[in-house]
Amino acid sequence: MQEARSTSPGLYTRLVSGLAFPLHERLKHHDTVAVRKQLEASQWWSRDRLEQLQVERLRELLLHAQQHVAYYRDLFARIGFDPARVSSLTDLQRLPFLNKADIRANTEALKADNAVGLARFNTGGSSGEPLIFFIGNQRVSHDVAAKWRATRWWGVDIGDPEIVVWGSPIELTAQDRVRALRDKLLRTELLPAFEMSDAKLDGFVARIRARRPKMLFGYPSALSHIGQHAQKRGIRMDDLGIKVAFCTSERLYDHQREVIERVFGCPVANGYGSRDAGFIAHQCPSGGMHLTAEDIIVEIVDSEGGGLPPGQAGEIVVTHLATGDFPFIRYRTGDVAVMDTANCACGRGLPMLKEIQGRTTDFVVARDGTVMHGLALIYVLRDLPQVAGFRIVQETLERTRVQVVPGEGFGSETEQRIQRGLAARLGEGVRIEVEEVEAIAPEKSGKYRYVVSRVDVAGMA
Repeated sequence: MQEARSTSPGLYTRLVSGLAFPLHERLKHHDTVAVRKQLEASQWWSRDRLEQLQVERLRELLLHAQQHVAYYRDLFARIGFDPARVSSLTDLQRLPFLNKADIRANTEALKADNAVGLARFNTGGSSGEPLIFFIGNQRVSHDVAAKWRATRWWGVDIGDPEIVVWGSPIELTAQDRVRALRDKLLRTELLPAFEMSDAKLDGFVARIRARRPKMLFGYPSALSHIGQHAQKRGIRMDDLGIKVAFCTSERLYDHQREVIERVFGCPVANGYGSRDAGFIAHQCPSGGMHLTAEDIIVEIVDSEGGGLPPGQAGEIVVTHLATGDFPFIRYRTGDVAVMDTANCACGRGLPMLKEIQGRTTDFVVARDGTVMHGLALIYVLRDLPQVAGFRIVQETLERTRVQVVPGEGFGSETEQRIQRGLAARLGEGVRIEVEEVEAIAPEKSGKYRYVVSRVDVAGMA
């Protein structure tokens, strides 16, 4: 895939991205514009120069944490860690991991004593572990700037018409007059991804056609649902001038990318990040999944916490360098990925992820203890024409439930085929229960999950 062509934005977009949005950010005491300009320069640096920047910023963050954050002041004293002596990224490995339980137990102690204007955030808890934490202006500025930079890679900008298909209650309960005015000014329209009934999907297709957006943004499951519905209705969506579909917050499956690109007639840009860990990586038009290396240090670790080399899959551990007000240092994300060593054809020096495999809860465990990605089970059902929708829930090593939305021709033969296919992967003797449902309900966040495992995958590794 080639780098997006630089096209001249319209007058309205130039006014929004160059004047209105910068003013909006300044009024909120965010340094977003300055940070974005810095990022657009540093993305072309060499890997060595970027790593040098990471070390310098890491030392600053750790010194700040020692001076202003009680949790880290006590931790450093207890283990005899001196942040002033940090000279390489490997020095991070002397510190313990930070997990959700640590944050829950030490929320107040993790707040910097000089923090101003901390905002309370929370994750949706799709992994079974909802989390409350705090974010300061510096972190907001850097995360927004990183997303803005990645948006501009694709020849679109803030102020271009945008459709956002999202389902987080945090966004949907914040639709006050100020936010509604801001969205109108930025030409952003939100479609709530809580319900995907035929009537709702008809409305979504109509709104997208009426809006003629330059970009789409949302869950890949939701965007592919809309695309498939438009295709079923015989409604074209590839004649609207959409330049890119940004997908995030879920694993992007190949079949979802294919549907979105074909139906909407635009490339898909995969993004990876979260409320807690930050804006971690984003795909460029040349295909590279670039890390936001200026702000985020990524480690890949095994089940014992040991570092893994590029090419091997392990859990992503994040240190966010712009979180002095509420530090995220060696934070365990619960996501599994593989680092890349290649250089991207786009010429950016930003390191890359080779593959994002999903959350640990997207993996399943066979009866003999073998850990495998949920795709191993998804493939059994995905291509069955008699199955209109499904969700697989591994309750225990001995029992797995399959919720199926029956399509034309679904019957006992299809049910037995599902049972045989899953048993072949999970192990003979595992009880496979097939349950017919009218629809697959989304998570509270609006996301759709194909596979949910309630087995402790980490404990089996």
